[in-house]
Amino acid sequence: MKQQSFFFLAIGLFSGTVLFAQNYKKTDLGVNATTANMDVEIQFYTPETVRIIKHPQGSTFKKESLSVIAKAQKTAVDVKQEGSLLILKSKAVQVNVDQKTGAVTFLDLAGKALLSEKDYGSQFTPTNDAGSKTFIVRQAFRLDPNEAIYGLGIYQRAKMSQRNQKLLLRQDNLEDAVPVMQSIKGYGIFWDNYSPTYFNDNTAETSFESEVGDGVDYYFMYGKNADGVIGQMRGLTGQVPMFPLWTYGFWQSRERYESQKQLVDVVKKYRELQVPLDGIIQDWQYWGDNYEWNSMEFLNPEFPNPKKMVDDVHKMNAHMIISIWASFGPKTKPFQVMKDKGMLMDFVTWPPRAVNTWPAKPTDPVSGVKVYDPYNPEARDIYWEYLNKGIFSLGVDGWWMDSTDPDHLDVKESDFDNKTYLGSFRKVRNAFPLMTVGGVYDHQRATTSDKRVFILTRSAFAGQQRYGANTWSGDIVSSWETLAKQTPAGVNFSLTGIPYWNADIGGFFAGGFKGGNQNPEYKELYLRWAQFGAFTPMMRSHGTDTPREIYNFGKKGEWIYDGIEKYINLRYSLLPYIYANAWQVTSSSASMMRALVMDFPQDEKVWDLNTEFMLGNSILVTPVTKSMYTNKDGKNDFSKTGKQDVYLPKGTGWYDFWTGQTHNGGTTVTKEVPVDIIPLYIKAGTILPFGPKVQYATEKKWDDLELRVYAGADGEFTLYEDENDNYNYEKGAFATIKFNWSDKNKTLTINDVEGKFPGMLTSRKFNVVLVTPQKGTGNAKSSKIDKTVTYTGKKLTIKL
Repeated sequence: MKQQSFFFLAIGLFSGTVLFAQNYKKTDLGVNATTANMDVEIQFYTPETVRIIKHPQGSTFKKESLSVIAKAQKTAVDVKQEGSLLILKSKAVQVNVDQKTGAVTFLDLAGKALLSEKDYGSQFTPTNDAGSKTFIVRQAFRLDPNEAIYGLGIYQRAKMSQRNQKLLLRQDNLEDAVPVMQSIKGYGIFWDNYSPTYFNDNTAETSFESEVGDGVDYYFMYGKNADGVIGQMRGLTGQVPMFPLWTYGFWQSRERYESQKQLVDVVKKYRELQVPLDGIIQDWQYWGDNYEWNSMEFLNPEFPNPKKMVDDVHKMNAHMIISIWASFGPKTKPFQVMKDKGMLMDFVTWPPRAVNTWPAKPTDPVSGVKVYDPYNPEARDIYWEYLNKGIFSLGVDGWWMDSTDPDHLDVKESDFDNKTYLGSFRKVRNAFPLMTVGGVYDHQRATTSDKRVFILTRSAFAGQQRYGANTWSGDIVSSWETLAKQTPAGVNFSLTGIPYWNADIGGFFAGGFKGGNQNPEYKELYLRWAQFGAFTPMMRSHGTDTPREIYNFGKKGEWIYDGIEKYINLRYSLLPYIYANAWQVTSSSASMMRALVMDFPQDEKVWDLNTEFMLGNSILVTPVTKSMYTNKDGKNDFSKTGKQDVYLPKGTGWYDFWTGQTHNGGTTVTKEVPVDIIPLYIKAGTILPFGPKVQYATEKKWDDLELRVYAGADGEFTLYEDENDNYNYEKGAFATIKFNWSDKNKTLTINDVEGKFPGMLTSRKFNVVLVTPQKGTGNAKSSKIDKTVTYTGKKLTIKL
């Protein structure tokens, strides 16, 4: 009997092995397998990027991604089976599929586990989505207990690491859902689903659960570090185009300029005061009343000659962008066209009432404003047709695409049953900003390549970096607490692969500060926010309740005026550095606003540090987020100097930007922070170009640059130049100059110029400064130049 039992057991084991062998099929991209009552498909897009698709047996899964534009490449993958385990190995990563449970595990080539799905962690719950049979889809993973994770979008939670978080990933004014998570272990996950999704991390598991999906669909990206993951994400979803140089200057806005004259006069005033300015923004209601909402025409009689307004701004060497929305009032031409074609959705959006006063009364007539269907390509065509004819033809330089979430008021579950071109609104909810922003970008690119697309937008989704958009953090409240939340919000957004982010300097709603721009504490808050904004990808002042123009706070010689002016000028001095970093974003999948964990992953002290960030690879920024100079009587008090602790990551030396004093990494320093000083530290080995004093970004060519060398390590920097505002750089019309610092030899090498473009400099001066505590340079150009050289495009070596 024992022998007989053994025989049947052996037969069973053999049959099981055969069964497993028969239940997978090798494909050009990986394998298809049937396991645990579901079909599993593993697709290698590259050796480092793997797509996982799962759906119940007997169901079908067909999807064309809205985010992913890359096509899977045929990748060399070795496939073998060991018992119930399928093992797939590329030259970069190993993927194991357990055919009993369906769980997938990702490992490096040394066999170290990177990420594991939970056994039976894939769940498909049947549901009815607006009449269509589909599933609620869920996938659970197991993370290491101390593993830090990042990304997921913009969330005002004051959290750097997203461990122990429960988030609803659904677009909103203050929260931008981008379902990209990356780990300190060097991998990332892109959950490719557009419906409202619940992210939940606890001690038991980490999971994504989406309200609608025909199956689980996600991408595993092994970049080995944060930059590598971002490179994989952009390889999947698109690279980042260059913004014009002028977009990196200072921008002034308010809610709202009420007339053509008022807007033009703001630019005039900045020019009279000789305070640099590159952009002015016209907010809403230039179209008239709410029935004409977003008409894409100047119907407000206070704007009698919009073409002249734009021309007047241009004559003062400034640029103008204008507010446009993803909705239309019932008396607008686009509304009528789209209504007839069934391209409008039926839910309450902003503004709910017809009157322009706030708050409106429940008895006021409804506005009738409706959100359009940007998932419909014909609707996107119609949108651009009216935008081009009514506004772009005037010479406007860019777009402030507001409410791209879109605004969804009085939310009802039935609202999500609205039919779009791609199915229910519920099914595609989170991709709304991607589609509407993408529609404007694609149409402008098709119209002209003479002007680079620049879009300022309130919401974003995975892949939106390919559409020339800079996302801001929504209509935030003016407070010290809110200012502190902006750093982790911005860097986590950047870690999803979307590099351009900004926030309203001073916060949008300033009504909590009685007296507005004359309130002593608000003045202090605004200046600290301006200091922070000077080191974000866009420096933009905006808000309601009180005007934010520099002259409305005070006059020259007063601390508030001088402080704001100081940081605007510092921003312009850093433009050669900023524009070079922009080129790295475009050409090398880099990020401009960087979490410390990106550059110092071995330093565990920065894994969950949410008070500091890097601008590029060289400048450490620590925003001041506490009031230090407003006393209990509500008056500014400068009798004592405030202090701020700053952690300097280990692995490098650091220089105080203001004094040139050096510090070791891995230490905490206490920095005195007078009201006009923000802690800034420069990494050893940095070569920092310092540009000319200008009134606007392109006023002067970079023919007389100061090069600040921060010794202590070898370093390099690449200066980038092009024609500033067209797409000729895509055809090779740009030039770079690479600088190398040898710390051992104390030599700076300026290499041969590479590339060319019309109008490029053939000769220039470089004023080289070896930074020391005796000549700490700070905001102004140094008066202690070590060497001045004339550079004509040929290699030079300078001994310091």
